[in-house]
Amino acid sequence: MSTVVEVWAPFPDRVDIDWAPAGDTGTPRRAEMTAVGDGWWRWEAPREVGAVDYAFVLDGEEPALPDPRSAWLPDTVHGPSRTVDTSAFAWTDDGWRGPQDGAGSLGGVFYELHVGTFTPEGTFDAALEHLDHLVDLGVDVVEVMPVAAYPTDRGWGYDGVGLYAVQHSSGGPEAFARFVDACHARGLGVCLDVVHNHLGASGNYLARFGPYFTEAHETPWGPAVNLDHDGSDVVREFLLENVRRWFREFHVDALRLDAVHELKDDSPRHYLAELADETAALAGRLGRPLDLVAESDLNDTVMVTPTADGGRGMTAQWDDDVHHALHVALTGETQGYYADFAGTPGTDEPDALSVLAKVLTRGFLHDGTHSSFRDATWGAPVDREALDARRLLGYLQTHDQVGNRATGERISALVDDPALQAAGAALYLLAPTTPMLFMGEEWAASTPWQFFTSFTDDWLVDAVREGRRAEFGSHGWAAEDVPDPQDPATRDRSVLDWSEVDRDAHADMLAWYTALTGLRRRLRPVGPTRLADVEVTHDADAQWVLVRHTPRDGTPFAVVVTLAGGAAVPVPDAGEVLLGWSDVDVADGVVRHRDTTVSVLSLGHR
Repeated sequence: MSTVVEVWAPFPDRVDIDWAPAGDTGTPRRAEMTAVGDGWWRWEAPREVGAVDYAFVLDGEEPALPDPRSAWLPDTVHGPSRTVDTSAFAWTDDGWRGPQDGAGSLGGVFYELHVGTFTPEGTFDAALEHLDHLVDLGVDVVEVMPVAAYPTDRGWGYDGVGLYAVQHSSGGPEAFARFVDACHARGLGVCLDVVHNHLGASGNYLARFGPYFTEAHETPWGPAVNLDHDGSDVVREFLLENVRRWFREFHVDALRLDAVHELKDDSPRHYLAELADETAALAGRLGRPLDLVAESDLNDTVMVTPTADGGRGMTAQWDDDVHHALHVALTGETQGYYADFAGTPGTDEPDALSVLAKVLTRGFLHDGTHSSFRDATWGAPVDREALDARRLLGYLQTHDQVGNRATGERISALVDDPALQAAGAALYLLAPTTPMLFMGEEWAASTPWQFFTSFTDDWLVDAVREGRRAEFGSHGWAAEDVPDPQDPATRDRSVLDWSEVDRDAHADMLAWYTALTGLRRRLRPVGPTRLADVEVTHDADAQWVLVRHTPRDGTPFAVVVTLAGGAAVPVPDAGEVLLGWSDVDVADGVVRHRDTTVSVLSLGHR
């Protein structure tokens, strides 16, 4: 069977293809493609040729351009595309039913990792060595930051331009397939981070082919992806097929969708709703759960409301308010968007612990309230009774919240007592929301995680450097403290140091996180949860917090946190101590902590 190449290119009047057998370094051959209607062009390789390297010449203009739907870009995003026979991948996961034994990813423990800094080698094959660590930790779903092909060999992945391709420096498509297969063999699901709201600035040639973008809408990156103007039907299908490809050809279990609030769509049926329905249909055909996790800053559960009820139909959404509330309570930082999370005197949330209580019981701080950072009313109330709380992802750290600090400090570098990180971990890992760790968090990694790039376009290098410095200046950080993203040392500093996992305080933190995930499984059976089953009391003066959990299908328990030394916390129905960071005394309905610490207790009847 011969190789067929098709491309949507309604802008040029003629399309030629430069091609050669895959890996052939000689001069490519040129052939005219056949127009087949509606802007599509087609070419068929000679039957005796297998995989091919190819690029398109539009209206005779050089250089030749890679395919917008490249399956692989082995020679950077500026070089030729290569066809890939995904049916030849050696899969061993025929019996895989999905995360949590087929229940799906909701409520499971997520673990966000960046393959380029997870190991010194920065490849999927190198990452395989540490998958058993994730199993032992109690992870259910490995969330992989974007792998779509981006311009060079160092970067976070959010400037990808080859949406169908797997980054060459990470190992390419076959390596990613091996990684997913190895995860499934260990009972780990895989969630892939995808970026549909923009393409990177370097190597983005789509506008030469057709109306992939529209100036009718603006985004932080420029004109929006065209979801609702002329040609948008093909653009939407381009993105939908990209999603199907990850699920179908690479066996991933979930997708994390970057900044969905920047998917500008005024059409009658929003792109996200169409995506949700298409994904549900594909899940039925594949016979396993497929999940969509949205990054949204809108603080509105319409994002996870079923499409039949007028919602966007996402499985779950990130909840940055959980991070912000925990961060302020643990570190005391109040700059930038943290200001509101320190509390507002004269309101129902006058202090940081009041804010934390609201977020833990109502999902968002800004649920129709004023956001001083945005200078606008923000969000919508959450139905605590009806919402399955697992549809909100809570976390103490993410790639954004660590990497978008001036020097990329982790929470362990920002608190003067590891008990504070331990407390934060207990509060979100035992919550009814779906928890997510950021790589290295579990052992309080000493390495930072900084923003790094390796662009070759001088204008882009300068723009990124100046943009980062200006952004950090608005948060009160000095420009001279910001590492140069282009310096290879910036990436190297961000690589996890696996040699420290078993050392002293790092081992203690790892043991704590492992105990928490085990306790979560014991206390919270797989199934729906409610924010209505959470009750928080606190004392802002004594700096203690008591979080009572009474899950309908689980075991009642409490998390007791003291943030500034010892305290006596009244818990009339306190039972046995299930877990403690340090010594805890329980007597006469009072839990006594001798220092800054956290404990988890069973509850009886009040």
